Amino acid sequence: MKPQGRLQVYTGNGKGKTTASLGLAVRAACSGMKVFIGQFMKGQDYSELCLPERFPEITMKQFGTPDLILPGEKPTPHDVTLAEEGLELLTSEMLSGDYDMVIADEICVSVHLGLLQEKQVLELAAARPATVEVVFTGRYATDAIIKVADLVTEMMEVKHYYHTEKLSARLGIEK
Repeated sequence: MKPQGRLQVYTGNGKGKTTASLGLAVRAACSGMKVFIGQFMKGQDYSELCLPERFPEITMKQFGTPDLILPGEKPTPHDVTLAEEGLELLTSEMLSGDYDMVIADEICVSVHLGLLQEKQVLELAAARPATVEVVFTGRYATDAIIKVADLVTEMMEVKHYYHTEKLSARLGIEK
C-alpha cells in the first residue's frame, strides 16, 4: 500500500525553495519513486535540467520563456498562456497515476504575478490524489494556499551575497 501523500509549500524571500524541492525529487527518485517537476516562469537553462538524464524516475518540463518577469512588470499574454498550459499538463500528470511526487516550482509567485489565479492553484491542491506528494514553491504563497498545505516552510533571507557582493547567479549553485 502506498503511503498517504501530503501538500508541501516552500515560500519566502530567502534562497532555497527550488533547491529544497529538487532535493526532495532526488531523494524520492533514489527510493524508486516517480517524480514530475513542472517549472513555471522558467525557460532558461538551469543546471537541474539534466536531472532526467541522471535519474530516469524524474520527468521535467518548463512552462516559461527565457525572459524573466521582473517585479512590477505585467506578464505578457504569451506568459499567461504558457502558465495555463503548464498547469493543465501538471494537473494531468498528477492525476495520471504515473507519479508519486509532483512538484510545481514557482507556482506561488506565478499567482502573485497574475500568470495563474489563486483559485486554479487551490483546485490543483484539492484534486491531489491521496497517494501523491505535491510540492508548491515560490515567493508570496497566499494565505489560502498556506491554509490547505500540510507542511509550509518559509525561507527567510538574513544575508545574501547578491546584495552584499553584487554577485549574479552562479552555475551549479543558483542556476
